[in-house]
Amino acid sequence: MPYLFPLRFYIKQYLWLTLGGLACFAFSRTTSIDLFFSDLWFNSATGQFPLTDNYWLEVVNHHYFKYAVAAIAVVVLAVAAIKRDLNMAVIALLIGMGPIVVGTLKSLSHHSCPWDLLRYGGSALEYPLLGTIDGNVGSGRCFPGGHASGGFGLLALYFLIYPFSARGAKYWAWFAIAFGLVMGFGQVMRGAHFFSHNLWSLWWVWLTQVSLYGLYSWSVRRKQPKQEEIA
Repeated sequence: MPYLFPLRFYIKQYLWLTLGGLACFAFSRTTSIDLFFSDLWFNSATGQFPLTDNYWLEVVNHHYFKYAVAAIAVVVLAVAAIKRDLNMAVIALLIGMGPIVVGTLKSLSHHSCPWDLLRYGGSALEYPLLGTIDGNVGSGRCFPGGHASGGFGLLALYFLIYPFSARGAKYWAWFAIAFGLVMGFGQVMRGAHFFSHNLWSLWWVWLTQVSLYGLYSWSVRRKQPKQEEIA
């Protein structure tokens, strides 16, 4: 049975999402911050990002960390199947739903990755979020940050942990955010993403998970009106 969060929980979450979205938008419109972080890892003498093929960033961070997230989702789903726990199965699926949304948006984006931009040795031009597309913008498909969304996807376990320990759920949420940021910043260091791409990834993942879990828990609980709601 899903945990039914009170209405104030969702009001608070959507309030933070609104404020976070406005902050991310302002960040993305002021590209100087993104350029600052990417410039730190770019070698202007060679015209390359020296860490693009770094083993720890390209193999461990970009591949093994992603596999670890997938393994966690599979384990949760397997336990859900053994226990025949629909709630746990839904939460396992939520781990992947945020990244799916981010991946879809990424596939439709005209924003190219830093390593494809003229500033960093490529041929494409950068432009701010919702800015005018003028000239060659390259192959695009680099916004939001797809890789970071995998780490942020672990936020879904917040809904699984909370009924047992509210504090533990909050600690887990901070861990998932930190893990996603580490995964995302590794891509910044390689020249594969701007830092704001990862912040938007976090925003979309949490919006997706909060909304879907809210709809799911409400739809299940409303079919059992005689049960007391969990406050």
